Amino acid sequence: MKKVALIIILWMMWTFMSAGLKLANANAGEIKSSEYNKAVIAHVIKEKISGNGVDHTAIMEQEMKVLMYAVSLEMANIVEKHLPYILESLANEIRLKADTEYKCSLIKGTNVACD
Repeated sequence: MKKVALIIILWMMWTFMSAGLKLANANAGEIKSSEYNKAVIAHVIKEKISGNGVDHTAIMEQEMKVLMYAVSLEMANIVEKHLPYILESLANEIRLKADTEYKCSLIKGTNVACD
């Protein structure tokens, strides 16, 4: 029963890491996900066979770091792609505010209300 549970856990880890690293390597392209996954799985199997405990928390923590790195790269790409539109919107807001202030300064001494 322990062997079946170990196989299921290893399969789940393999699937999770493959999906996460495919996302990470879509932008980074530095490490081949299959090589990384093989190394991690081999390490887990080796430690399990030798009787040493495997720190699943550390493995999952490292995988979360890889995923967060991939997400941050993707966010940087999105911001870079949409930055001209963001800056244009900010420039329009600044222009509108400056126009309103200028209009209000021109009609300051009159009976006309400044909107």
